[in-house]
Amino acid sequence: MSTPPPRALLYGDVDLNIIDGSAIWAQSMAQALAAAGCEVTLLLKAPVRTDRLIAPLATVPGVHLLRPYEDALVPDAGPRGLTPEQAVSLMVARHERRPFDLVVVRGRRLAGLAAQEESLAGRLWTYLTDFPHGVDGLTATTVAELTEISLASRFLLCQTEELRAFLESSVPAACGRSVLFPPVVVVPEDARADGQVHARARLAYTGKFAQAWNTLEMTGLPAALERRGVESELVMIGDKIHADPADWSKRMRKALEGTPGVDWRGGMARADALRASAECDFGLSWRDPSMDASLELSTKVLELGALGLPVVLNRTPMHEALLGSDYPLFAGADLDSVAEVVARAYHDRSVYADAAARCRAAAGEHTLERAAERLRGYLTEALPPVPTGADPERPLKVVVAGHDMKFFTRLAEYLSSLPGLEVRIDEWEGLGTHDQYRSRELAGWADVVICEWCGPNALFYAKWKRPDQRLIVRLHRFELYAEWPRRLDIDKVDAVVCVSPHYADLTREITGWPADKVVVVPNWVDDEQLARPKLPGAEYSLGMIGIAPSRKRMDRGLDVLAELRRMDPRYTMSIKTKQPWDYWWIWNRPEERAYFERVYRRVQREEALAGAVVFDPFGPDVSTWLRRVGFMLSTSDDESFHLAPAECAASGGVPALLPWPGADTIYDPHWIHDDAVAMAEAIHAVVREGRFEEEAERARAEVIGAYSLGRVRALWTDLVVLGTVPASVPARA
Repeated sequence: MSTPPPRALLYGDVDLNIIDGSAIWAQSMAQALAAAGCEVTLLLKAPVRTDRLIAPLATVPGVHLLRPYEDALVPDAGPRGLTPEQAVSLMVARHERRPFDLVVVRGRRLAGLAAQEESLAGRLWTYLTDFPHGVDGLTATTVAELTEISLASRFLLCQTEELRAFLESSVPAACGRSVLFPPVVVVPEDARADGQVHARARLAYTGKFAQAWNTLEMTGLPAALERRGVESELVMIGDKIHADPADWSKRMRKALEGTPGVDWRGGMARADALRASAECDFGLSWRDPSMDASLELSTKVLELGALGLPVVLNRTPMHEALLGSDYPLFAGADLDSVAEVVARAYHDRSVYADAAARCRAAAGEHTLERAAERLRGYLTEALPPVPTGADPERPLKVVVAGHDMKFFTRLAEYLSSLPGLEVRIDEWEGLGTHDQYRSRELAGWADVVICEWCGPNALFYAKWKRPDQRLIVRLHRFELYAEWPRRLDIDKVDAVVCVSPHYADLTREITGWPADKVVVVPNWVDDEQLARPKLPGAEYSLGMIGIAPSRKRMDRGLDVLAELRRMDPRYTMSIKTKQPWDYWWIWNRPEERAYFERVYRRVQREEALAGAVVFDPFGPDVSTWLRRVGFMLSTSDDESFHLAPAECAASGGVPALLPWPGADTIYDPHWIHDDAVAMAEAIHAVVREGRFEEEAERARAEVIGAYSLGRVRALWTDLVVLGTVPASVPARA
């Protein structure tokens, strides 16, 4: 029996009668979801007054329009469109009538209301744009609202890497849920510029007319270009003129209707607007400098680029990353600067061709096919297939029990998402504190029990284990030398999971348990989340994550940094950590306090380290933080696994380790150095010889092959569903 296509409900708090970026988003998202294989229901906000945007969707297989006005679905709907409250009520009613697999929403107010609906929790795919893009605008209320939206969303769709980084750094709950979904560019096959500059240059602007969009100033371009010997015409397409401020809107309309050289075409269907733009020579997306801090990428820039037009736009870090810092059509704040760059490209055809080629190449990453490919990946993540051996008609009952679930939460969420598994969590208040009646009830209910930590939870579930149950215990470094493993009835346990071969060997040696019951399932790295572009200069940045207790040996990391700065002063170190005094059990120990007083004094006073060490707050935004880290140091006395170097490798960086016991069973010896001096010399050789990208590619391939989230999930799925004991595959294999 074939699997039915995922059912997607799509709603943006936007009026599709008015052509602007948000309305085009709704049209493009419907097309992309359908291309990804979804059955799409697009809920319209307003009564249909023009079909310029929705008519093209009528020919897209799998897209259905829900018209609340024409079908009288909301009796008290006002003439200007559904309120967010009305829209959410209608969405919930439709979902309860026949459930949707995903609910894609745009609009902060709308998303905030949808997040409060229990039936939609975990199904929301929230497209976030309309929130403050600066720390000064992020009030406590805004952060709380975004946190609630994040927790209710399966994905937060972010238009740009910059927006994702800002969101994750400001809202911890967004980490792990934020994914990229850049603007989608869909242009008609017959809409292409001819690549030539004509004697009478034509400049195209499409979209809304608003003060910050510099549309009034643009109408002065024909005259400014005439003064530079360029005959030109400005084609302006759109019918949405912002009403505020009132005097500006009046001047805007007057300029559109009466300025020589300005051809105002009014509103058009999107395809017709693109065809008209393709007949021009230049595209315009020049805005007021107040817009430069925006973390959104204009769809207009990409559409014009896809047509083959070079686009005049502001110089911003985002635009430089998109088109290159030497892109020739970056304009300044005044109209003369726009006229200057256009005149230069008009007179120098090589400049024109270079700018057009760059815009076309940038748009190539934003096609409908590329968007559908992204969505298919997210759909597979959100709606995984039935695992081998599972039966959705008779779900396998799984309990995950433990006092601290931070290392297992992502795996528990994944197991919960699998068809054919029913997962319940028995979260203990402390190591030995729990609701005994609930735990006893779950012990009687479960087919499979996973004990996170080999503590009192493992002893409890071993005591109540039935012969037909399977019990899996995950043992960490913390418990290995404690009393609980010695008290555990190993005959009741089907598998003891360790995260590294070294600790599996230690466990067998210390406990005397049967060798075949102690298995290795490594820690995982979320390689998809970590794969983000490095920031310029990252190869000169060292990183450390977590420097307490003292056995993490921050002093050795400082030794490496000091040695490197003697070779090149550009090297710095970023340390993402809680401080030792944040842990009472560390700070109350005199030897620990003395150690950290020494290393912090060294950071302050040693000339070689002056201004080179930055402490960043501990938090889940590791993927964003790693964008500026090139080398991750692991200088500990001992580790059970040490995930940070693997995460850095998955992010496009290079791991650097000292030889703590078992390091060579997890990481290739290529990344392990004899001492701090050898580590520093190896790092500098990589940078000096221009081998950073080559080494980073090698490290990423090794880490993904051994520790990718997909591989580790598959190992756990086989262990839970089939009872299959995994074989260990070290990174160097």
